[in-house]
Amino acid sequence: MKSADDDGLMRRPFLKCMLWAGTGVVWTMAGGVPRSSIPGVNEAEAASGNLTFVQISDSHIGFSSSPNTDATGTLSEAVANVKKLASESSLLIHTGDVSHLSRSGQFDSAEQIIQGAGLDTHYVPGEHDVPEDDGKAFFARFTKGSASGYYCFDQQGVHFVGLNNVQDLRAGGMGTLGSTQLEWLRKDLLGRPASQPIVVFAHIPLWTVYEA
Repeated sequence: MKSADDDGLMRRPFLKCMLWAGTGVVWTMAGGVPRSSIPGVNEAEAASGNLTFVQISDSHIGFSSSPNTDATGTLSEAVANVKKLASESSLLIHTGDVSHLSRSGQFDSAEQIIQGAGLDTHYVPGEHDVPEDDGKAFFARFTKGSASGYYCFDQQGVHFVGLNNVQDLRAGGMGTLGSTQLEWLRKDLLGRPASQPIVVFAHIPLWTVYEA
């Protein structure tokens, strides 16, 4: 994951920057092994996998400054790309910061645009989604059935776990999971066979939360 191309561009920063350009990431689970690609690249290969889903993040609806002065347009462009993959994808994951200031109108706009993808969508919160009322408005709308923002579900033999690591942030903006959520996670995974593929998704990359 640390290899660079001939221009020295690292893979993870490249994928992160692509999100600003109205693009998502296509994930394919084949034989329990995840592989990622940019929409429009290796789509035929992705379509042959056991399970294909799309990930978008940081839509920040309501943000209007540099480096993205048109967050609504960027999200619309990303969703248009996702829609092209709808017939080959099983679901869409949004990994947080749906809004910029957790305003109801921003949630409304984001939800309306994302519904245009035509895919069942699963969300986890970003830190910009939960500053108001401890995130209750976000959880009620986007993580229905989970008042704490973390949950799990199964899709085509793959177990998905969405985590909330954007509340009770530590100094420097590093996220925390907390003992209650970790105990829930332990019980959720207890007894699952080692052969079952598991996808864990959260807003703040987990290696920055607890690198060890």
